[in-house]
Amino acid sequence: MKRMLKRYICCLSLTLLHLTLAAIIDQSQNTRGPDKNHEKHFVEDEHGQLHHNPQFDREAFLGKESAKSFDQLTPEESKEKLKLIVEKIDTDKDGYVDKAELTTWIEHAEQVYIKMNINKQWKDYQRTDDSNIKLSWKQYKERMYGSEDAVPDVMGLPNDYREMLRKDERRWKRADVDGDGELSKDEFKAFIHPEEFQHTADLAGIETMEDVDKNKDGKVTIEEYIGDLWPRSTEEDEDDEEEPDWVRKERTYFAEHRDQNKDGFMDLEEVQEWISPKDFNNAAVESEHLINEADQDQDGKLTMSEILDNYSIFVGSQATDYGEALVRHDEF
Repeated sequence: MKRMLKRYICCLSLTLLHLTLAAIIDQSQNTRGPDKNHEKHFVEDEHGQLHHNPQFDREAFLGKESAKSFDQLTPEESKEKLKLIVEKIDTDKDGYVDKAELTTWIEHAEQVYIKMNINKQWKDYQRTDDSNIKLSWKQYKERMYGSEDAVPDVMGLPNDYREMLRKDERRWKRADVDGDGELSKDEFKAFIHPEEFQHTADLAGIETMEDVDKNKDGKVTIEEYIGDLWPRSTEEDEDDEEEPDWVRKERTYFAEHRDQNKDGFMDLEEVQEWISPKDFNNAAVESEHLINEADQDQDGKLTMSEILDNYSIFVGSQATDYGEALVRHDEF
């Protein structure tokens, strides 16, 4: 990406370049499963010990599109606004938040994020809020990669961008259910969030395989797997930096669980299971974790006071990017 052709740089404004990279990163992140985003779930302290990442807790609880303005709230204001959310979570109004209610809320928060993300990107690419107008491939490609005059063909792009364009076109064709070459807003949702739809869900595994399989032999070695979870920039880094405990555990986990047929590699089916386990419910796992963190009397459910006493776990702080629901709780 850093080695863009001069003529390509000239044709894109800095704003468009940032939009492009942000959209690509967002698409990539949204197709990765829970274990693929290991670094989001866990953080390492100065002693090398792994702990659950409180930032991930806040993201799961409030949704990913969070907290542009939370840093303007005092702890007291945060707690007052959090009360409004807890009242929504407690759907049976018994004064407690149980695992089922919290799981439903987290699933809801994720869908709110997806809806907001789709609306934002649809407006960015389509330049309108009108859901009845379709988006053409030409419109998307020019908005994402520059005009046809500036980039006459695929071969005029750097390798990284050519690969992105190839993946985008494959996603586009999969999302285009009626095959007319244009995407409705519903089809656009499958393009941006393929993991949400049966006819595009496998793209997550295919794209992950292409990203991780560096030698392009159609399988993932343990070193390719570790290199994706714990990337190092130079050979010198690889020689000098000692692997943390969690990386060593991942090596063991690869051999015992990821490589299900014990042939020393992960094939596409095993990669699919890695990033999107069939029996894994992320919202349920996260709700159980949050209850364990805040359940002071260990009764398996949370009172309003227990949640407020642990409000930083749920809503974040001035150092985070999370808390949007406190400011815009009417949308949740």
